[in-house]
Amino acid sequence: MKHGKRYQDAFKLVDRSKYYETIDGLDLCIKTAKAKFDETVELHVRLGVDSRHADQQVRGAVVLPNGTGKKVRVAVFARGDKAEAAQAAGAEIVGAEDLVAKIQNENFMEFDVVIASPDMMGLVGRLGRILGPRGLMPNPKAGTVAPDVAKAVQEAKAGKIEYRLDKTNIIHCPIGKVSFGTEKLQENLDTLLGAIVKAKPAAAKGQYIRSAVVATTMGPGIKLNSNRYGV
Repeated sequence: MKHGKRYQDAFKLVDRSKYYETIDGLDLCIKTAKAKFDETVELHVRLGVDSRHADQQVRGAVVLPNGTGKKVRVAVFARGDKAEAAQAAGAEIVGAEDLVAKIQNENFMEFDVVIASPDMMGLVGRLGRILGPRGLMPNPKAGTVAPDVAKAVQEAKAGKIEYRLDKTNIIHCPIGKVSFGTEKLQENLDTLLGAIVKAKPAAAKGQYIRSAVVATTMGPGIKLNSNRYGV
């Protein structure tokens, strides 16, 4: 794959053989951001587990202390008082059968997060083939199936992100924007990695965190020294 001059210039700043301390890696990550927009900084963590086994799945959600820098549009499936509470908490879209029909018939997808009260999951289940492949299906482990939908909306707005192992045993998550600066990005990174460490499956053997890499949307990957997390 051929990269442009900006990427090549950024690539030259990175020592590919080196594992950077977190603060230095993030500082370099910011320096390699050459795009004309405020790039997202992403963390990619390879784990020493096998995602093919149910007892080695790693999945959860965590609120980043400094948010993600992204405006999140929230859709909520709820009725009555819960629907009113979700609207009051800032949900852009609230509905029940009407929202299901809109998604099914009009291909309406103007939202980033979907939250549902537990009593609505029978209804939301009809949307599995639409929401599932997009990673939007509400799930208790991610905190998006919640009795207190208002709290779930507030957390989503505050920067709650879901982390989930992919088929190659890697977790990919945003940890903020370049404009956050090194300190805020490190706070977010430490919070996310701390949650991933706590979610370590009992069946996981050997080294848990195999590698950790940070990169901006358009920039090269920077390898971090993950030994400080003790796993």
